[in-house]
Amino acid sequence: MPETRYRGRHAVALENEQLRVTVLREGGHVAELLDKATGVNPLWTPPWPTIEPSSYDPARHPEYGGNVESPLLAGLMGHNLCLDLFGGPSEAEAACGMVVHGEASTAVFEISEGGGGAPPSLTMRAEFPLAAIGFERRLELHGAWVRFRETVLSRAATDRPIGWTQHVTLGPPFLQPGGTQVQVTATRSKTFETDFGPASDLALGAEFDWPWAPVKSPAKTGPPRDLRVFQAAAAAGGYTAHLMDPAREHASFTAFSPVHRVAIGYTWRRADFPWLGMWAENRSRLQPPWNGETVTWGLEFGVSPFPESRQAMSERGALFGVPTCRWLPARGRLEAEYWATVAPAAQLPPPPSPSFPSSLAGPAGPAWP
Repeated sequence: MPETRYRGRHAVALENEQLRVTVLREGGHVAELLDKATGVNPLWTPPWPTIEPSSYDPARHPEYGGNVESPLLAGLMGHNLCLDLFGGPSEAEAACGMVVHGEASTAVFEISEGGGGAPPSLTMRAEFPLAAIGFERRLELHGAWVRFRETVLSRAATDRPIGWTQHVTLGPPFLQPGGTQVQVTATRSKTFETDFGPASDLALGAEFDWPWAPVKSPAKTGPPRDLRVFQAAAAAGGYTAHLMDPAREHASFTAFSPVHRVAIGYTWRRADFPWLGMWAENRSRLQPPWNGETVTWGLEFGVSPFPESRQAMSERGALFGVPTCRWLPARGRLEAEYWATVAPAAQLPPPPSPSFPSSLAGPAGPAWP
């Protein structure tokens, strides 16, 4: 498929009159989801220059931090696939070469056209040898929507638990502290159980109802934080996990920029990805490559509520009565489908598919708070 360059990276672009979607060959990241009418791409580009993961060398690239997360951070951009980990590897896994969020983030993808004709499409394939997994993702453009279909194939002769999360991250200029808003089809929620970053002010391991997260307070009477608005305070961060509404067949989130009057939304089958994690970072991480400059908001839907090791994920078992991982059968397969859109907020359409009849979470356009 014809190759382009995106911020110095090997990439392939798929487009129609409304959208341009750009994916990176190395790491497979969806780097750009551009609304052509406004020129807005809500997805995050790190403030540091990224490189191809295959060229990362800890001796030559200390600017990425020199730890187990560095191979990921060297090439990270936009919507990142976490498979078959959501979180960090164990010491033993790291010694074997496993990186944070699994091999998908650093793999080289083969990208081919979807056969020509309508709708415009492409197919991405990669093998993850350490995890003994084959992976395929097909993207199709349907007007203002992108349809994603993913297949995970086990190459192993054992059943095992896996993490599988769509790590969608938003960034400036779409993302503005104290301004950008989100609506999520969430119900029960929980804060991270230990301090998540140097500046999180959320209470530890606290259960709550979306969207009011309890904060740390000596008297335990501090007002809760409204998670629907990206935090305004500088040097702030945190992580919360959210159960998607079990009464709904479909789950979704919609994020809105009051400055640009543009919204981005994702919708998926709740049975496929019952959890959404929200990670906020507003210039709180001072170490390389963050350097106190990063503003990003992660909306990470998947099979697990928290980024953690495989053992911790397995031992947790369930939260609010819902499993916290997915089992991949021996030599078996798992499949999932989800849709994404970016458009002027007042014009957000429903997905053009009878299998996804529900609208996105929350109001659009002037009805936003």
